[in-house]
Amino acid sequence: MNIWKEAADIKTADQLNLPTPEVEYHNEVAHPTEHQQAMVQALSERAAEVHSGKVEPWKDNMLKITSDGRKLGLDQRILNPLLPDDPSSKVNQCVENIAQIWQDGQAEKLTQLVFCDISTPKGTAGRKVAKSPGKLDSPELHALETLTEPADEEKPFSIYYDIRDKLIARGIPETEIAFIHDANTEARKKELFAKVRSGQVRVLMGSTFKMGAGMNVQDRLIALHDLDCPWRPGDLEQRKGRIVRQGNKNKTVHIYRYVTEGTFDSYLWQTVENKQKFISQIMTSKSPVRSCEDIDETALSYAEIKALCAGDPRIKEKMDLDIEVSRLKLLKTNHQSQQYRLEDSLLKYFPEQIEQNKGFITGLKQDMETLAAHQPPEGEFAGMVIRGDTLTDKDNAGAAILEACKELKSGDTMEIGNYRGLNMSLSFNGFRVDLILKGAMTHQAELGTDARGNLTRIDHALEAVPDRLKSVQAQLDNLYQQQAAAKAELGKPFLQETELQEKSARLAQLNALLDIDTKCPVPQVSKRQAKAERPSVLDKLKTASPPVRTMPDKAHKKETEAR
Repeated sequence: MNIWKEAADIKTADQLNLPTPEVEYHNEVAHPTEHQQAMVQALSERAAEVHSGKVEPWKDNMLKITSDGRKLGLDQRILNPLLPDDPSSKVNQCVENIAQIWQDGQAEKLTQLVFCDISTPKGTAGRKVAKSPGKLDSPELHALETLTEPADEEKPFSIYYDIRDKLIARGIPETEIAFIHDANTEARKKELFAKVRSGQVRVLMGSTFKMGAGMNVQDRLIALHDLDCPWRPGDLEQRKGRIVRQGNKNKTVHIYRYVTEGTFDSYLWQTVENKQKFISQIMTSKSPVRSCEDIDETALSYAEIKALCAGDPRIKEKMDLDIEVSRLKLLKTNHQSQQYRLEDSLLKYFPEQIEQNKGFITGLKQDMETLAAHQPPEGEFAGMVIRGDTLTDKDNAGAAILEACKELKSGDTMEIGNYRGLNMSLSFNGFRVDLILKGAMTHQAELGTDARGNLTRIDHALEAVPDRLKSVQAQLDNLYQQQAAAKAELGKPFLQETELQEKSARLAQLNALLDIDTKCPVPQVSKRQAKAERPSVLDKLKTASPPVRTMPDKAHKKETEAR
């Protein structure tokens, strides 16, 4: 290890001994809300369905589930903006800490960093830019327009905007809060970093990717807030390196790490900790001990290869055959399993799926007839019945739906009325609020925060019924094709059966030969030779007790020559 460090010219932190501030760590723990607990359970159910193969990968997969789990650990509103803002969430804990530290550091203009890799602002600078009538086509205006914050009804929920707005409400000037995403050019970055060093900007928010390296703003930094946990320990070290850095005027700095219990947060922090334990054994000037399981396992595998290389060449052939026979047996097992699955599919899956899709086609056609019978005139609103009231105005109907959403609890389904001949109900599935239209079939639209936008989403869901019909018809045709292909594949033999039998026989032969060699019997010596020589020590040992070790052929030859 020392040779490697010397050759690579690696200096660890304890060797450099740079004058950096001391660190005080603060672990802020938030308790999950009822919605978060329900959503974690929903994640578990999604994972079970993905693992069992019931869900197509393009619809849901473990990567999406993991991503949703990370978002859920940060704030439930990222997954569903209609959910309430929990006052005791880790985001609100972070806001309280930032505001208090800002107040305490007013005299010295102490600064803070907030790291968050999730829910980052998307291509906006967070400020609206007014257009100038005389410069509509100026390049400067076009550059500014790219920084224009989207309208409220279009802007997706972002933790960055949420924290900024709450800090402003607590008395922090907007000019003292900045996003690293605002600085989208090198010149703007230099200007922003200079403002942080001078204390003009006292709260800087950003992601590990944009703030984790190459940023020197440590002069007045007093606190760093890790709102979420990155995947790699190196990313956490990069964050820490922004504040625990030579040139920081503060003797002691604070690092806050926020965790939501009962979510993916605890798992992510544990994973990073386990990785860091291994890395820390290497990246130190002290002599590392072999206490990590990963190191021991690697050493054992190299030891086995070394032993094999030094032995009988037949061992290599045996080892290759072991791998090849295992591979072929696995292929044969998979072939047999596939045959069983084909048999089950032909007996159960395909008949059920075909009948189910036929029923879908019939139901979709009935709903299309119902919608056609309740089609409003071009450009007019068909009207909507909500809780017994007939609403002919879009704004009123959209507002009534949003009001009904506020009464919805986790896991509830609530009927609210009908629209174009279909019954309407609201459902909260753990991640979002859906409006469900029920006729012969079910049609759903995900609701947002915009009243008129929700009506547009509902109409789009109904307009998609003909496309759904085409998709189901195509799926039915595909099922017929798969059924025919399954019938053709059923009963086919394993194509590599002969190869498996030949290699298995050779492997058994080698095992038998190598077992004989390892016994290493002592060669028989003639009576004339035995009289002429002194009694063999091996013979005495053999009569006294069974042999405790084996000897290779060359050793026997030398023993015989010695006799």
